[in-house]
Amino acid sequence: MKAIVCKSYGPPENLVLEDIDDPVASENEAIVKVYSASLNFPDGLQIQGKYQFQPPMPFTPGSEVGGIITSVGAGLQGFSVGDRVMATPGIGGLAEQVAVKADGLRKIPDSMDFKTAAGFAMIYTTSYYALKQRAQLKPDETLLVLGASGGVGLAAVELGKVMGARVIAAASSDEKLEFVNRLHPDALLNYSDGEFKERVKDLTKGRGADVIYDPVGGDLFDQSCRCINWNGRLLVIGFASGRIPEYKANLALLKGASMVGVFLGRFRKEEPEEYENNFAELLQMYDEGKLKPIVTESFAMSDFVDAFNVFTERKVMGKVTLEIRKE
Repeated sequence: MKAIVCKSYGPPENLVLEDIDDPVASENEAIVKVYSASLNFPDGLQIQGKYQFQPPMPFTPGSEVGGIITSVGAGLQGFSVGDRVMATPGIGGLAEQVAVKADGLRKIPDSMDFKTAAGFAMIYTTSYYALKQRAQLKPDETLLVLGASGGVGLAAVELGKVMGARVIAAASSDEKLEFVNRLHPDALLNYSDGEFKERVKDLTKGRGADVIYDPVGGDLFDQSCRCINWNGRLLVIGFASGRIPEYKANLALLKGASMVGVFLGRFRKEEPEEYENNFAELLQMYDEGKLKPIVTESFAMSDFVDAFNVFTERKVMGKVTLEIRKE
């Protein structure tokens, strides 16, 4: 089968598309024929050797896919050959086939196509965990979402509205804000001019945001510490800006605020029942039409460099997928 393989750390241009052995299902696994694979910011970090967890070389990146089960290993229950699924293999998704353990498989509704399935799991489970468990977001609170045009940012805007919050969507350009506006946030904020802190205070009548969702880090994190409300929660999602900031303890004291880490992988491991409950609730929201995932850019498998560079150049708006084969 064909797969995109990382043999040396570096930019997407270092990756190669080549033939490798077909996977074989081990116990409690299924082989998924991949139709669509999603790209996420951590995938770009992983091929550079900068992610928290690095697989041994060589490896095929790709943590989530949509496809059809073609074979099952011994002991796998609840899934059969022919099932349409969204799958989170953790690694190996940018290939024509991938082995996935039972806990990484979810059947998808007939109404969900493979592009949507490939881009659903990580962004929605991350943002829902952040807002529900970590922030304990309440109706009528003000939620400020940074990097709102990216995958997790869009999910946070959408979920914030579903959960009854007043949502301020913030991004680095008017083009990105126009894109986010299709989700009907309560306010838009362009932070490219450096007046971020004052803009937030103006939009919140001087109080600041109750919850700040930050996948960007860097200077925006620094300013967020100064425009958060009393008892506010600053959610650390990631560092797309490239700089890991430092949290000044005196600001936490003065604001009565908290910095709260959001690490989905550890949550899934430590609290599997809560993770499963979240996933079930998200799929129910989708079935009820409350969530409408947006896939904006799809690339052919051979165009993987261009797809990865959407992230390295910070041009992401919505979800980016590789189309491994046609439905």
